[in-house]
Amino acid sequence: MTTSFLLLILGLVFLIKGADWLVFGASALARRFRIPELVIGLTIVSFGTSAPELVVNSFAAFQNHPDIVLGNIIGSNNFNLFLILGISGLILPLSVQSTTVWKEIPFSLLAALVLLILANDQWTGHAIDVISRTDGMILLLFFALFWLYLFRQVKKERLNSLAESETSSVSSRKMAAYILGGLVILIIGGKVIVNSAVNIARHYHISEQIISLTIVAAGTSLPELATSVVAAIRKNNDIAVGNVIGSNIFNVFFILAVSSLIRPVQFDVSFNRDILLLIGGTLFLFIAMFTGKARKLDRWEAAILLIAFAVYFYFIT
Repeated sequence: MTTSFLLLILGLVFLIKGADWLVFGASALARRFRIPELVIGLTIVSFGTSAPELVVNSFAAFQNHPDIVLGNIIGSNNFNLFLILGISGLILPLSVQSTTVWKEIPFSLLAALVLLILANDQWTGHAIDVISRTDGMILLLFFALFWLYLFRQVKKERLNSLAESETSSVSSRKMAAYILGGLVILIIGGKVIVNSAVNIARHYHISEQIISLTIVAAGTSLPELATSVVAAIRKNNDIAVGNVIGSNIFNVFFILAVSSLIRPVQFDVSFNRDILLLIGGTLFLFIAMFTGKARKLDRWEAAILLIAFAVYFYFIT
């Protein structure tokens, strides 16, 4: 088992480094085209930091481990919302733009609600609960709508802040090397993590659900944690918040969609507890934008997120 734990740690290191390279290369590419920070945070950075979840879930779906598929997505989203925003908000109260309050946060809430509805087929009279390929196509449709909104936002933000955007001095060859190298390392790390997690769960007779909600979800969320914490320290609030909200939307509408298209994902109703927590946390974040100082996650609100996560983590483990 020592080998499996070492491989799991090695896989997590590969995921973090691969995501770091991917984000660096993609962000440099975006800045070359003078795309503002908010848009970079919601698109390039959130997609790059969600790449570990995408890779892990693709392997898990292909190898038919539905609890890892779902646990990784739902667990990562809860880590993002409660732990990462909580830590970032304690470092620096996070001010956000009005579009984040009225569009991105509600879209994130919609993602959690759609997941809850599509996963519970028994509510509509079906024999088993499964996220089917048809459900995957529905999720992709929502993802396309989100990208349509982002495309319009890109055009608007570029017009409003074109003169303020910094361009990148990184060469095209270096950008390509970081992007491709990051993807390769991510793929290797993702495969190693899935195989190691399954071996550990079987050896210690722990459910794949618990392993995926804790160890795997925490590991694949490390890029989001690093990105948002660094952004908060540097007072880049738009990237700190946009990264988390964007990642949560990507995870459900894109990564889970891809997973279900690879193989329909059987749903364990015990995951409803974790989805309801995600819905409650997202609602709390939305309400927090109107308490205290407007459009700001204050330190006391960030502390509530961390306390709620600690209680949840205690009960699931």
